[in-house]
Amino acid sequence: MTKPSKAQDETVGRVMHAFKHGDLKTGGNGPPVKSRKQAIAIALHEAGATNRESPAENRAALRRTKAKERAKEQVKATDGESGGASEPTKAALYAEARRRGITGRSTMSKAALQAALR
Repeated sequence: MTKPSKAQDETVGRVMHAFKHGDLKTGGNGPPVKSRKQAIAIALHEAGATNRESPAENRAALRRTKAKERAKEQVKATDGESGGASEPTKAALYAEARRRGITGRSTMSKAALQAALR
């Protein structure tokens, strides 16, 4: 077996971390992955390190995964962090409410979420 590249190793680590915390979903929006073997298969596929695909398909999978990771980092960097003058988005407020375990958050408006988080 060949040694994975640094990019492949980082991708596998990120996916397995998501699995460990219950955040890895089948197909992106499906139910959470429960099987460690399935999580490993997803990680290898995203990293482009599976032996079930051609080298060209593996390179394309890794390229696609890295592009998604870059896009997510750009959104995080610009989401509510422009000098402190702008307000956080409703999605950011909802995520914080979810992290804190605030009940009824799904029916709250942006203003109600801000009030509940204070």
